Amino acid sequence: MGIKDELTETEFKNREYLINHIPYDSEMAFFQSIKNGDMEEMHRLFKPLCVEGFGKLSDNPLRNLKYHLIITVAMITRYVIEAGLEMEAAYNLSDIYIRKIDTCNNVESINEIHKELCENYVKRMQGVKKQRLYSRPITQCIDYIYDNLHNKISLEDLAQVSGLSTSYVSKLFHSEVGITIAQYIQSKKIEVAKNLLIFSDYTTTDIANYLQFSSESYFINVFRKNCGITPKKYRVLHFRTKFTAEDNKS
Repeated sequence: MGIKDELTETEFKNREYLINHIPYDSEMAFFQSIKNGDMEEMHRLFKPLCVEGFGKLSDNPLRNLKYHLIITVAMITRYVIEAGLEMEAAYNLSDIYIRKIDTCNNVESINEIHKELCENYVKRMQGVKKQRLYSRPITQCIDYIYDNLHNKISLEDLAQVSGLSTSYVSKLFHSEVGITIAQYIQSKKIEVAKNLLIFSDYTTTDIANYLQFSSESYFINVFRKNCGITPKKYRVLHFRTKFTAEDNKS
């Protein structure tokens, strides 16, 4: 069957079985709410995916929903990059969620990830909007910190990146961001640690080493101070798949 004939047949079946695509205006408004970092509007427009009533991308109902959600992730990713989210961060987040979608085995888990990823992107866009208030030197520091969370970051590094003296960049950073450089770096490393605990099998030792904490015990203490619970407890609460044997022993 040629494309023309297949298109005619598909249009007939869609009318017959009341299968409609999401209205263009509604879809664009939803993506725009994420792009704008508007959590309230995103929740208002958010619609869980369901087996019936969506365009048919696969004969398998579950796989059909997965394909729709993967397309949604791809669209959101491009919207947020356009709005200023760091490209590598956006694509990495997209890759993480697509892998999670691939492991889903029921509609409930697909919709849980759907809502989670939308909220995650909104929160990141809220952060982008705040960053726009920063001066160029501080934005350069923030970008450098993000790119080097797996390395040791010194005040001298940030002074060189921003073109300012160490004392002035430290003072300016605290004035604009509201916390010290050390506190900011630590908070961002904890964010990465959370993602690794949720989406990977890395042990706390692996994560501590990767993020350049001086020791596993120090990492655990810092994590507990920031999150109120240990990394192990955080993983138990949030990890979606079976733990490794090593994690269970830790």
